Amino acid sequence: MTDALPGLEPAESAPAGPPSRVAGYEIEDELRAAGAVHVAGVDEVGRGAWAGPVVVCAAVTAFGPPPELPGRGNRTIRLTDSKLLGPAQRESFAEVLPGWLTCHAYGSSSPEEIDEAGMTEALRRAACRALEALPLRPDVVLLDGAHDFLGRPWRVRCEVKADQRSVSVAAASVLAKVHRDRLMAEIGEEHPAYGFAANAGYPSPVHQQALAELGPTPHHRLSWSYLDDLPQWRHLRKHRDPLAGSGQMTLL
Repeated sequence: MTDALPGLEPAESAPAGPPSRVAGYEIEDELRAAGAVHVAGVDEVGRGAWAGPVVVCAAVTAFGPPPELPGRGNRTIRLTDSKLLGPAQRESFAEVLPGWLTCHAYGSSSPEEIDEAGMTEALRRAACRALEALPLRPDVVLLDGAHDFLGRPWRVRCEVKADQRSVSVAAASVLAKVHRDRLMAEIGEEHPAYGFAANAGYPSPVHQQALAELGPTPHHRLSWSYLDDLPQWRHLRKHRDPLAGSGQMTLL
């Protein structure tokens, strides 16, 4: 396979009408027809949180029928973007997906890395760690969204709403969400006032009140602008100095 592999380019236009809420193999089938054998769906969680790492999951399927969950009555719950599933549904899918997938792996970047390098680079590092932890090297990486934050040496296909259209990305979405939620619940045991088990580090009212009263924990991202609104803790804000090179931090 060469870098000119057909099928890496997304469709010229988005599918007509609203995206399906049930993930399928439409995109993966295009890539397989172009010669790809292993397609890794990649998705992240935690990009907009104020605390905790950004977590990425890479998932490779065997192209079999995806798992389903029984719903109320005769309803069947099918695999889709984690945001369209309830917490109990995500947990149930997370129990069966590891045994159904060919393989999957996680990668993360810490709050310190996010502060040091910025979110785009931190996200790239987390995704590379997940991909490098797979027991096989994927022929193509399928990313949710329009921006290729990975670049070489990975061969990337970007697709908007891939977490609703691709089984591989939907599986990665669910596993990344459940994995990070469990991690934030563990962190919350050390810092109960912040409500991390419920808000996963996002700015809920409980989280914001704890920040105002107690200040940031070691798990908070200190380069983020929320600190500008907390006069008592504003001095902790970190700023990347664009003239000092990547990784140089200043406290202003």
